[in-house]
Amino acid sequence: MTQTDTALPFDAAQLDRLAEVAIRVGVGLRPGQDLIVTADAAALPLLRRIAKVAYREGAGLVTPMISDSAITRARYEMAADHSFDRAPGWLYDGMASAYGDNSARLHIVSDDPMLLADQDTDKVARAGKALNQAYTPARKMITGFQTNWSICAYPAPSWARLMFPDMAEDAAVAKLAEAIFAASRADREDPVAAWNAHNAELLARRKWLDDHRFHSLHYSGPGTDLTIGLADDHRWKGGKSTSKKGVDCNPNIPTEEVFTTPHRERVSGIVRATKPLAHQGSLIEGIEVRFEGGRIVEAKASKGEEVFLKLIDNDEGARRLGEVALVPASSPISASGLLFYNTLFDENAASHIALGQCYADCFTDTKMSDEEIAARGGNSSMIHVDWMIGSTEIDIDGLDADGGRTPVMRGGEWAQAL
Repeated sequence: MTQTDTALPFDAAQLDRLAEVAIRVGVGLRPGQDLIVTADAAALPLLRRIAKVAYREGAGLVTPMISDSAITRARYEMAADHSFDRAPGWLYDGMASAYGDNSARLHIVSDDPMLLADQDTDKVARAGKALNQAYTPARKMITGFQTNWSICAYPAPSWARLMFPDMAEDAAVAKLAEAIFAASRADREDPVAAWNAHNAELLARRKWLDDHRFHSLHYSGPGTDLTIGLADDHRWKGGKSTSKKGVDCNPNIPTEEVFTTPHRERVSGIVRATKPLAHQGSLIEGIEVRFEGGRIVEAKASKGEEVFLKLIDNDEGARRLGEVALVPASSPISASGLLFYNTLFDENAASHIALGQCYADCFTDTKMSDEEIAARGGNSSMIHVDWMIGSTEIDIDGLDADGGRTPVMRGGEWAQAL
């Protein structure tokens, strides 16, 4: 059931501000530009506001694509086995075509991250692989910033109940809403100005990292002794990005990270996850892996190991890194003390890495072909999955090509003041 505005157990004015942030800061919608919005039916109160803001800002056409958690579960409970090896490729081909024609893209996160936790893990993995394959053309348009795009979140009751199981539903929704609005800066009187200031801080950190031109990063701490080589001609990103068509957007609302592309063949050592990973309805905990020559050669987890092993066997690139991101342990999301069970939020609580596809925008030349990106060390895969490896016990050093070492983070915090 979808909540009506009169039934919202939180301040609707902050939801209005979140819609403003999503369009003006997140997507950066331009007059005349079409917008595709994907969302679960539970997020309709935010989706409706987003459509109004988008049209007010001059959108050509807003096309909502609405899913439903009950229908998703019906597939796993009732569908024939062959259903789980299929995905609507025609739909994702159409989305890729729309992005190529300059349609912007917005996704609203809201559904229960553990929706499929009690379902057959083999079916979940097969369906995920089919979806990843079908989504490849559209995903490449997104990771290559062919158009402006963003992700934001809505406090759906199912998600709130997962996070706050001991609360009454309305109280849980209100608490999740408070956390989402704070992280998204929608609790400010002028959230757009707050985002402009935050983006300026992230830009300064990116510039410091770019100026140092590190060859690799070294992580040390409990269970971790990891060296991540950085791709040739990489550049650091974070906060505001510019699409190939010259439109500024903030891909993630919220975001606290600066990130770049690792070299897919220059990762070595061991690393232990510092926070759980929620993936395809399963909670994966205690991840420990060993890299050789850029590839995971040993992997285990204390919980959800089967799901993790299936994840890294999606394709050859799934065992290699496509992103490395730095986040201070004192970030607002970390300070909240909450586990959101959703990567959009949890990745902004700690430094992290992502298995799979790299971002083509993380190179000094943003117009390279796939072959040119690969020649500089960029990874290619059907997946892109972030998991957290930073904490107050982790130190990070930047290494020069000649072995010189510069402190980047100490105890999870930036080692250099700007």
